[in-house]
Amino acid sequence: MTLAGAAVQRVGILGGAFDPPHLAHLALARVAVAQLQLDQLRIIPTGQAWHKPRTLTPAQHRLAMAQLAFAEVPQAMVDARETCRSGPSYTIDTLRELRAEVAGAQLFLIIGADQAQALTSWHGCQEILQSATICVADRPHSTGARTVFDAESAFPQRFFHLQMPAMALSATDIRSAVSTHQNVTALVGESVARYIAAHHLYSIP
Repeated sequence: MTLAGAAVQRVGILGGAFDPPHLAHLALARVAVAQLQLDQLRIIPTGQAWHKPRTLTPAQHRLAMAQLAFAEVPQAMVDARETCRSGPSYTIDTLRELRAEVAGAQLFLIIGADQAQALTSWHGCQEILQSATICVADRPHSTGARTVFDAESAFPQRFFHLQMPAMALSATDIRSAVSTHQNVTALVGESVARYIAAHHLYSIP
């Protein structure tokens, strides 16, 4: 895929629960902006996640934490659209809306390797592949080999692999750490850590 020379606006979409957002999310945002030469990066917290069995932290907190977490990335803007929808959040609906709102823009959907592996099961997968370039955050592999996903095998021209540093951070582990009163500033950054503490998020009642 050629990245240079395009005159159209380049818009990245980074979705997720962001429950909470952490420093690996921030690193991914920076890598995506640099490697994809993005004009804009939409940070889109999930609304009602069809694939997550647990109840997410209320949207207003996840939106506020995302604002804090990505404040250092000038191209990033937190987009609340999925949290405002009723019913399950589907990526294809977001892509359709953005195509209509940002006419002529080139869309880049930024996902992790685990999401790329499951992409063929996503609602509207074929249309997703037609609507956006799928940008996968590769995890470093000891052999140097790169994973090729089922959807990529069928549509290799629709995929781009982002080169990411190894960062073993998990929102699940962070929530667990907070619940046992551990300091998570090194994992989420000072502003997000302060917000979690101020609003008593992830504490066991």
